Amino acid sequence: MKKIVFFAVICASIISCNSPEKKSLKNSQDEALVMYKLSEMALLMEEMYVTNEKLKEKILNQEDLGSFSEKFVNIHTAVLTDATDRTASFESFSKALIANQKAIYTVPEDSLKTQFNTMVNTCVACHETTCSGPIPRIKKLLIH
Repeated sequence: MKKIVFFAVICASIISCNSPEKKSLKNSQDEALVMYKLSEMALLMEEMYVTNEKLKEKILNQEDLGSFSEKFVNIHTAVLTDATDRTASFESFSKALIANQKAIYTVPEDSLKTQFNTMVNTCVACHETTCSGPIPRIKKLLIH
């Protein structure tokens, strides 16, 4: 009797693994795995985030900061995910961001954390007007 039950369970498992329901589920999962291509701006902002994570660590460890990355200036020309987001407000915030980012490399050491946080808050302020999704992540850059 145990052998028959065991055999029935094995057969049921094999049949269920080959059922059309599983195959259609697999196909729908495959379709859901379509990769999203990031815009130039999204890629630039990812790079800016990583650069500023490293900069934060250098500030906290009182290490040499290096120099301003000229790649950041591409914020003025990078293609946005939604071209209509390039508004006067965006242009104003992007200019302020570049100025605040550059200032990190020129302020006295005792003002460094404050200037870094000013730059981060510029990012937050811009994202409050458009594309608010990354705000919690951006706020993690703040030095407390």
